[in-house]
Amino acid sequence: MENVIDGKAVAAETRASVAAAVSALDVTPTLAVVLVGDDPASHVYVRNKIKFTEEAGMRSLEHRLPETASQSEVVEIVRALNADGDVDGILVQLPLPAHIDSDTVIAEIDPAKDVDGLTDVSAGRLVLGQPGLRPCTPTGSVILAKAALGDLSGKHCVVLGRSILVGKPAALMFLEQNCTVTIAHSRTDNLPVICRSADVLVAAVGRPQMVQDEWIKAGACVIDVGINRVPSVKRPGKFRLVGDVDYKPARAVAGAITPVPGGVGPMTIACLLRNTVLAACDRRGLERPKALQI
Repeated sequence: MENVIDGKAVAAETRASVAAAVSALDVTPTLAVVLVGDDPASHVYVRNKIKFTEEAGMRSLEHRLPETASQSEVVEIVRALNADGDVDGILVQLPLPAHIDSDTVIAEIDPAKDVDGLTDVSAGRLVLGQPGLRPCTPTGSVILAKAALGDLSGKHCVVLGRSILVGKPAALMFLEQNCTVTIAHSRTDNLPVICRSADVLVAAVGRPQMVQDEWIKAGACVIDVGINRVPSVKRPGKFRLVGDVDYKPARAVAGAITPVPGGVGPMTIACLLRNTVLAACDRRGLERPKALQI
C-alpha cells in the first residue's frame, strides 16, 4: 500500500490549511448551498459539505427546494445570494431535476462567488491564465499529483477524458504546473500507447476499469477520477464503486495511484472549502493565503 495516495489524508490536510486561513481572517467566509429535489446522493454530499464547512470555522447556509420547484424559483434564490454581501460562495448542487436547465441556473451565479468554478467567466479565466476560482475536482487532482511527486514541471501528463467538468480544466491546470499535456479520449488512436507515455495519467473518461495495467508506464502517477457503480460479484443484487482504472493490477505497475473510493472524491469537498476562502479574500481585496496556493 506504500504507493497508494491517501486522498482522505490529503483532504484532511487541505481542510486544516483552510481552517488555519479562516482563523487568520477578520471575517467569517460564508458558503451557501442550493439543493433541489430528493436525490439521495446529493443529500449525502450536501450534508458532508455543510459539516466540513462548519468544522473549518466558516458559516454555512442551506436552501432546500422540493423536486417540483420551478427554474425561476431556483434562479430567484441564486440572484438573492448574489446580492447578499455576506455570502462568499454559492454552490448549486447538481444534478438538478430534469425540468430545470442546469446551464441557465449556473450562468446566473456571480463569478466572484462561483466556488464550483463552472461559470463561463471562471472557465475563461482559466483558459487565459488569469486568477479565478478553479473547478474543485481538477484542483484536487493536481494537489494529489503534487503530494505524490512534488514539483510537476516537465512531467508529461496525459488526461484521459475531455469533459468540460473535469478533462478540459484538468488539462489546463496541469499546464499551469508546467507539465507537457496530452488530452486523449475514447476515440484516440493508439490510446494504450499514449497513456503509457504519461508520467502523470489522469483517468476521467467515465468508463469502469477501462484503463488496464499495460496502459501504464512503470512508476507513473495515476489519478483516477472515475466513480462508477457496478454490480457486486460477492453480493448479488448489490453494487460497488470502481474507478476508470483497473485498480489492483494497475497498482502493481504504478509508482503512485489513487484508490476509488478514498482518492479524488474527498478532495472535491476540501477544494470547495478552499475556493470559499479564496472567494472571500478576492471579494474583499485581501491577499490569498499562501498555504492555499498550489
